Amino acid sequence: MPEHERFFRRREIDTRKLIYRYHIIDLNRAARRGERDTPRQEFVREWETHIYPDTLSWIHDFTYAYNEPMTKMYFWHPTFDHYPVVGVNWLQARAFAVWRTQYLNNYLEGRGQPFAMDFRLPTEAEWEYAARGGRELNPYPWGGPYTRNIDGCFLANFKPMRGDYVSDGGFQTVIVAHYPPNDFGLYDMAGNVSEWTRNAYDESFYIFGHDMNMDYHYEAEEDDPPTLKRKVIRGGSWKDVAHYLQVSTRTYEYQDTAKSYIGFRTVQTHMGRERATGAGTSNIY
Repeated sequence: MPEHERFFRRREIDTRKLIYRYHIIDLNRAARRGERDTPRQEFVREWETHIYPDTLSWIHDFTYAYNEPMTKMYFWHPTFDHYPVVGVNWLQARAFAVWRTQYLNNYLEGRGQPFAMDFRLPTEAEWEYAARGGRELNPYPWGGPYTRNIDGCFLANFKPMRGDYVSDGGFQTVIVAHYPPNDFGLYDMAGNVSEWTRNAYDESFYIFGHDMNMDYHYEAEEDDPPTLKRKVIRGGSWKDVAHYLQVSTRTYEYQDTAKSYIGFRTVQTHMGRERATGAGTSNIY
């Protein structure tokens, strides 16, 4: 930080200068063009985004709440090392997936190994499949219609009853994996923070989407209609009522918006089995 912008003479990094520049190959555009002689650079798009989360999201999301302590400490203090990331928009989440992919592939290349599948945000269908944990007809990841277990303890971090935030063990976000996992061994698929998915939001998606692992995806540009910039978020968060914790509930937020109750997780497509694993096995990854 320049000296005139420092507080209490502390030497700090100017996070405004932390920008990640990356490239994405537009395979959909390349497939639509279908021209062999088209220069490859026409399908390579350059993006850049700020790396550091929006620390003020804790304040501008809730005007009449005292969230200054979270603003000052959440994004750097070791106490919150194992808390979910918040304050990142959809574009930042996607950039992280690109960075993580390149980080891994550079390591594999240095060891003479083939590249891995890309890390990415899950599609909406993938997220719901993972959240259900094999329980096809249950509203919550843990199964059943209730938000408490047999001992009367809440099973997720959300806004229970008439807004008694602390009754479930957390006033805002809580440490990851504080509550039991679903049957796939996945933690916090409901509550704590909502999660970005890959897909753009459309109210009629379940009507016109009919293929396996449906993907309604669009990388909206600045001059595109606002509706194309709406990205699906799933899972509910610490500030949501139980309805938003249900695995079938879907809502959205704009791709360039960062919130103190939205985070993300990345996934990889399973590449297949090697010959040594044998044929006829039916493992699920």
